Amino acid sequence: MKLDLTALADEHMAAARTAPHGRSAHLIMHDGVLRQSVIALTAGTTLDEHNAPPAASLQVLRGRVNLTMAGRAEELSTGTLRMLRERHGITALDDAVVLLTAVND
Repeated sequence: MKLDLTALADEHMAAARTAPHGRSAHLIMHDGVLRQSVIALTAGTTLDEHNAPPAASLQVLRGRVNLTMAGRAEELSTGTLRMLRERHGITALDDAVVLLTAVND
């Protein structure tokens, strides 16, 4: 399977801008335990804290997000790849698109 992440980011950012909750998400790969999703968030949109799967990473494809974990926050910008190992939430500081990769057992 071959995907154009730039085109997917454009498509979902456009959808997020017209969505009532300011976000658009789509599962782009699902192969056994591997799942990858593109998530677009308009500036100020938050994904509430949730538990991390056994293995996960977050890559910022566009914009900036604030990643919250265990009472602390970390700003991630375009091109950043971050391992997710604990309960976390995301707030878009700018219009942003992320690639979430998760492996569930």
